[in-house]
Amino acid sequence: MKIFAIFLFLFYGLISHAQSSTEELQEQITNIFKRNQGEFAIAFKNLSKKNDSILIQEKKDFHAASTMKTPVMIEVFKQASEGKFSLQDSLTIKNEFISILDGSSYSLELGRDSGEHLYALIGNKRSIENLTVDMIINSSNLATNILIELVDAKNVNKTMKNLGATNINVLRGVEDIKAYEAGLSNTTTAYDLMLIFEALAKGIAVSPVCDQKMLDILYRQKHTDVIPALLPENLKIANKTGWITGVHHDSALVELPDGKQYVLVLLSKNMENMQAGTKMLSEISKMIYDHVNSN
Repeated sequence: MKIFAIFLFLFYGLISHAQSSTEELQEQITNIFKRNQGEFAIAFKNLSKKNDSILIQEKKDFHAASTMKTPVMIEVFKQASEGKFSLQDSLTIKNEFISILDGSSYSLELGRDSGEHLYALIGNKRSIENLTVDMIINSSNLATNILIELVDAKNVNKTMKNLGATNINVLRGVEDIKAYEAGLSNTTTAYDLMLIFEALAKGIAVSPVCDQKMLDILYRQKHTDVIPALLPENLKIANKTGWITGVHHDSALVELPDGKQYVLVLLSKNMENMQAGTKMLSEISKMIYDHVNSN
């Protein structure tokens, strides 16, 4: 009986310590956010351990920037799984799109798009799968707009809502300046991005096979200056960033060599010093990793 009591004492002591550790980390991150100029949000969930999460400003709306490309990818795979098209089907690469504000046409600027290689291919065809890869790993705006025309932004939102991500709002393609100036922008919350990355991890965003293929694309991400920046190279990180003036986001599923998994979303806005803000966010990512790795 005494041995059993000692066991219970140690067991609940460990639980109490873990809860305290998470609460202390949340307080540290809260204080870091307060010390930095701008507005910030975090949504962290340890998928390998119950009741281990950190949520700060998690339901505050932020301009989605390029984080909206993950919901678009999910919709592409969903419609392909429904037989509406094949990922091997080809689309013509073009640079003329319709503004959601007034139906006028607009084009993307080469210098503002990190997927520059596609502009040399305008008029040629490219598979839907390759365009999806371009959209994610290179963050190509041109590929994104072509794919949004294919699947329709309204369908993206419907799928997000079915996944419980009710505050992700994909209204339009990228660089629709008239719509932007009228206040019509894509928005997201840290919490909702956390939900869809958790769904991908669990194989329930579309299907286990489709979700693994999407994660395989995300693992190839070329923009790694926030969540992955200070982490060990032996981790598997599936992430999608987003940035515009004063804004730098990242959203990721991180897997450790021992199989532990966690989702981390870091959002920001109104940052005057982008370099300092990005460095701060990458340091918070390292704090989260150290927390998961040590528990």
